[in-house]
Amino acid sequence: MPEARKSRTLREKYGEELRLRRLAAGLTQEALSEVVVCSPTLISHFEAGRRLPNPEDARRLDQALGTDGYFLRWLGDLDPKFVDYFAAVAELERHAAEIRQYGHSLIPGLLQTEAYARALFRAYRPNHRPEEVDESVVTRMTRARLLDSPSGPVAWTLLDEAAIRRQVGGPRVMAEQLRKIADMGERGRVRLHILPFKAGEHALLGGMLYLMSFDDAPPVAYAEGLMSGNLIDDPALVSQCQASYDLALGDALSHKESLTLIRNAAEEHEHDQQ
Repeated sequence: MPEARKSRTLREKYGEELRLRRLAAGLTQEALSEVVVCSPTLISHFEAGRRLPNPEDARRLDQALGTDGYFLRWLGDLDPKFVDYFAAVAELERHAAEIRQYGHSLIPGLLQTEAYARALFRAYRPNHRPEEVDESVVTRMTRARLLDSPSGPVAWTLLDEAAIRRQVGGPRVMAEQLRKIADMGERGRVRLHILPFKAGEHALLGGMLYLMSFDDAPPVAYAEGLMSGNLIDDPALVSQCQASYDLALGDALSHKESLTLIRNAAEEHEHDQQ
């Protein structure tokens, strides 16, 4: 009986079409990257469906391959559910072999409960509409299923103590959130480390960092600020981000100590309800 063929996403089909058109034009990834004015690694990500070109890159692809606007027009059908600066990250993490995330003041999205995420989306939108919040919450919960699968990426989570002390959504929501990540840590699905207040200054004090490594592609880093994000694939900069993560990890509590602190913090939040 023939093996069932794995269903491909639209992004993967887009990438495969790009690869076929490139080969038909007699171009290597390096040669195409020179015309598009990007790195060969980025062309590789496009062809694997891990990333999408921006409109300007798509125009250059069409010019280089003589495809009469084909790749630019197709971008409209691949409009992601995520904001522009995060869309590529959401796609890349699906292919990651290992994820290392750092939360400065918030629990990272992959670990959030529905109630925690809902509180955040309401806070982001002062005149929010319930249906918009519902859609955002569903998208985030769907994305979080990545860590439910035994074949999902190895996941490390480094949290500043501020992320487990701030009562997002109130004490009940916060207690539920902390118990969720503690349960994940005890099951071995996530490796947890807390940077306690007493550690003082540390290498990641500036903000959120997300690292991804792959079996078949170079690693990338992602740093995020208010209404902005920066996906980093320059090898030297990614290496610096990895070094900063390792330095901060060296100042953190052990996995076991971190789980104890998280459990205690959940109890403290729960007592605030009384």
